[in-house]
Amino acid sequence: MTAADSATQAEGATRADSATRVDAARIRPTVILGAAFAVALVGVVIYALISGNARHLESGDPFPGTFTATADVVGYFLGFLAAALTLGGLVFIITASNPDEHGSIDVTGYRAHLMLGRLSIGWAVLSWLMVSVAAADASGTTPWRLVGEGFLGQGIGVSEAAVAWIVMAVCATVIAVLIRFSLAWMMHVVLLIPAVIAMVALPMASNAGQGPNHDYNTSLGIGFSLAVGLSLGFRVAWASAPRIESDTARTAVSRRSGLILVLSDAVAFVYALGLIAFLLPARYAFDTAFGIAAIILLVLLAVALGSSVRDYRAVRSGDVDDEAGRRIVTAGAVLMMAALACWTVMDTRVAPGLLAHKFSAWDVFLGYELPGPATTWTLATFWRPDLLIGVAAVVAAILYLFGVRRLRCRGDEWPVGRTISWVLGCLVVVVVTGSGVRAYGSAMFSVHMAEHMALNMFAPVLLVLGAPATLALRALPAAHGDAHPGPREWLLRVLHSKVTAVLSNPIVALLVFVLSLYVVYFTGIFGTLTRYHWGHVLLTVHFIIVGYLFYWVIIGIDPGPRRIPFLARIGLLFAVMPFHAFFGIALMTMSTVVGDKFYSELMLPWVTDRLHDQWLGGAIAWGASEVPVVLVVVAIVAQWAKVDRREANRGDRHADTYEDTELDAYNAMLDELSKSRR
Repeated sequence: MTAADSATQAEGATRADSATRVDAARIRPTVILGAAFAVALVGVVIYALISGNARHLESGDPFPGTFTATADVVGYFLGFLAAALTLGGLVFIITASNPDEHGSIDVTGYRAHLMLGRLSIGWAVLSWLMVSVAAADASGTTPWRLVGEGFLGQGIGVSEAAVAWIVMAVCATVIAVLIRFSLAWMMHVVLLIPAVIAMVALPMASNAGQGPNHDYNTSLGIGFSLAVGLSLGFRVAWASAPRIESDTARTAVSRRSGLILVLSDAVAFVYALGLIAFLLPARYAFDTAFGIAAIILLVLLAVALGSSVRDYRAVRSGDVDDEAGRRIVTAGAVLMMAALACWTVMDTRVAPGLLAHKFSAWDVFLGYELPGPATTWTLATFWRPDLLIGVAAVVAAILYLFGVRRLRCRGDEWPVGRTISWVLGCLVVVVVTGSGVRAYGSAMFSVHMAEHMALNMFAPVLLVLGAPATLALRALPAAHGDAHPGPREWLLRVLHSKVTAVLSNPIVALLVFVLSLYVVYFTGIFGTLTRYHWGHVLLTVHFIIVGYLFYWVIIGIDPGPRRIPFLARIGLLFAVMPFHAFFGIALMTMSTVVGDKFYSELMLPWVTDRLHDQWLGGAIAWGASEVPVVLVVVAIVAQWAKVDRREANRGDRHADTYEDTELDAYNAMLDELSKSRR
């Protein structure tokens, strides 16, 4: 054998050994995660069998039999796990992929894409089957008997869990269908909407949405569910993803992923701590299954948070390689899967704090007691801060100020008016969602309409004038070379996507802004949503987004689809006014009360005439729309004048340049003529 043959053989052996190590690194996380899932599933099954009739004695429901009771708990674990894997997987695909020129994801996110495509089918089938199981569990019978005797509809009607499973099933079906037909990066962004809804569906039908302080608990439950789902699903997708070849790109993705896990783990721990504080009195911490599971949950979340912080620091300092990082991520995924099993135990039985409390009508419908009639003083002083939207508004203001500071440190200017506008907009959201306006708005239609107007027509105007996207594009660093795209590139893709182009079309924005009023209040939607705090959260998010979209089309500063002329903007604004006026008049002249079932069951002692309260709400809707219209008109006129001045200055510079050029040419011609005559 020659030296060259020996070298070739050695090189081949080295490559084979390297490939073996890579394959082992790929397989090992899968095996570990599979084993962790099996152990967690067995633990949940054993708990479901041991608990027996205890869960149903606590809730007062008849025992449906061992099969139904066990299937209900196991189905919760599997459904919540599938939602978590989907949510975290989508976020990983969005943040770790480097889309090509057609906007399709690359090989880094493709494995997670395949996983979600297969998972979503089983998830959808499971969710549809669990509808009958949840209905049967609440009815004290078996699914086949409930369906066979034709009582499935009645069973769903008495089971909020069954309705939650329907919501999850619809979302899972949408994801299963759409993800199989597109590799587009933007499609995965859009699929985040049904993934988020599915993630919070089951917890909202359980302890978090019940009893005293359920306004706090609902916000905490939503935040916890999204954070723990993101943490688990992201870790699983990251651990099973192929190795990124570029060192620069791999480092950037690792740092970005580490930061995502630190933030999600921190939110999960803090919000879980808040939930447990409300739902678990200290005396029940060690002698109930709920209490023991809660303690284990907090320990697991604390360890996962410590692990993610240590991993993030190691990645930033370069002290950990790719294989070691995957092992750390896999270990964190095992911890979060165990935490999910603990949460399943907690959320499938009645919390001790609810069992130990004597319920009142206000506990059931509001979660708190109002101090008396709605006055200026009570609206201003009775505070129940929104732990989800209010916190999000505060974070948005802080991030905005951080971006402004970054520009100033770099020597760039940023208009003070935009900063003031954004901060005021965030302040309006915090005050409206956390003060007596929200507290009384959940109980009185008139105050609710004032809340609606502030969130739909006033706060969005201020937020749009703050130009957050423009600030982000200027403050965020751009990806260079072979680095994966970062937040700046993601924002640009969203702003210039077809989805954004459709939603920001003036006609579409107008129709959504106007029709949402009539669809929400003149159908059964408002009566259904106003019963639950998660319904108020959904309405709040809807009001802000719809209002922001409409005013972005009219007075938006941020880049996006092509802007319409200023006269058309004014016309679009005034086209909305008759619809708002008619909406207010319709409320004032109706002979039936919107959401009457809820308001009649609440029975506020100072609201003796619900029709009059609705008349007042209609008057507020009619009159309150004038203030934002004036503000928007002023903004349009100011922007129009600014554009005209800019165009005039540009024309003057062009004219000066044109005249100078013509004069030079004329002088040159005269000089040539004089030379020829000589």
